[in-house]
Amino acid sequence: MIYNEIRRKTKKIKVGDVFVGGDATVKVQSMTNTDSEDFAATYAQIKALEAAGCEIIRMTVPTVEAARVLGRLKASDIAIPIVADIHFDYRLAIAAAQAGADKIRINPGNIGDAGRVKAVVDACRAREIPIRIGVNSGSLEKDVLAKHGAPTGEALAESALQNVAALERFDFDNIIVAIKSSDVGRMIRANEIVAASCDYPIHLGVTEAGGDKMGSVKSAVGIGSLLTRGIGDTLRVSLTADPVLEIQRGRAILAALGMDARAMVNVVSCPTCGRTKIDLIGLADAFEARMGELHPSRPVKVAIMGCVVNGPGEAKDADVGIAGGNGEAVLFRHGEIVRKLPEAEVLDALVEEINLI
Repeated sequence: MIYNEIRRKTKKIKVGDVFVGGDATVKVQSMTNTDSEDFAATYAQIKALEAAGCEIIRMTVPTVEAARVLGRLKASDIAIPIVADIHFDYRLAIAAAQAGADKIRINPGNIGDAGRVKAVVDACRAREIPIRIGVNSGSLEKDVLAKHGAPTGEALAESALQNVAALERFDFDNIIVAIKSSDVGRMIRANEIVAASCDYPIHLGVTEAGGDKMGSVKSAVGIGSLLTRGIGDTLRVSLTADPVLEIQRGRAILAALGMDARAMVNVVSCPTCGRTKIDLIGLADAFEARMGELHPSRPVKVAIMGCVVNGPGEAKDADVGIAGGNGEAVLFRHGEIVRKLPEAEVLDALVEEINLI
């Protein structure tokens, strides 16, 4: 993968049984939106996210009872690491660490004085728990905001690096950094600066990105642009939607960059033109809906093309594909036509062919 050739060199951080940074793969994360004091609901959501491919999950811990629930979740059969999201009350960070959290997310700037930050650091150090420094546009220190006049990329980066220094003062370097903004350009700029200024792993995300459609586009632009330059070790596609969609969209970003080893099927399809005499848009939508039926033994490239011009010719590097005709289509392998099929039978044949690979 090109990413591995240009990837930024970082420390390798252990989060539970998962590694972040260094030579580890980019991890896809999400966050629960259930009541953190409701064990059953939170457990069910995490299990659904695990099944969707989530590799690290974060949950807010706003109360002592939520910390207890985190402990129960850690004692269950949940396999992925659980990150405790803490705001303001340093005692909750300590309670979460004692409950077994695999990582603590704080903004040292809103935790309190140096003594309170040190108490969190000491609790995490004793248990070898990493701390994720989380900075976003709404959490900038007053002096940093006054200096820059707005939550610019430079302001976000300065805040993040100040907070890194706050932990380093206590000889703590088990750190992951997350700098987010709802403004894609500012998010990109902030991460560029931090990436050039330290060797800690970086968690990528466009915060408050919106619903599925708009949020997915913003995230793909912000996260994808940084990944193509070797920046980023974990990611979250933040959506006002079911968290399972966040995992699906995050996986799609990695798959589009050839960075997701779980992506067994890479689909290419033409945008259609006046030559298209088959319902290619309907076929492409129906094929995506049947992706769960696909179980090839190795990664495959599948082409769904509108005509023979864009079919066996332009898509000859595909393992298997279809090219539309007038109410029919040809099935081809590596550019060689296998057989001709009626439009109504083409998807069944394509799915069968993929599962033979």
